[in-house]
Amino acid sequence: MALIITDECINCDVCEPECPNNAISQGDEIYIIDPDKCTECVGHFDTPQCREVCPVDCIPADPSHVESQDQLMAKFLKLTGK
Repeated sequence: MALIITDECINCDVCEPECPNNAISQGDEIYIIDPDKCTECVGHFDTPQCREVCPVDCIPADPSHVESQDQLMAKFLKLTGK
């Protein structure tokens, strides 16, 4: 499932450069994650890198975008052309 950034985000800017899929960008008020690009780092890392660096733990799974590990891997392969 894709991840989402909650309104607890403090705009610290540490998550954006960690995303290997460039799924994170600055929104109107807080950072946002593009669910079409978020693979929870499947294919790149064992754990979502944005969650690893977030100092306020504001990046839960997005219940609106439920995906299996296989679906996330398929998205990774499509995004990277591998």
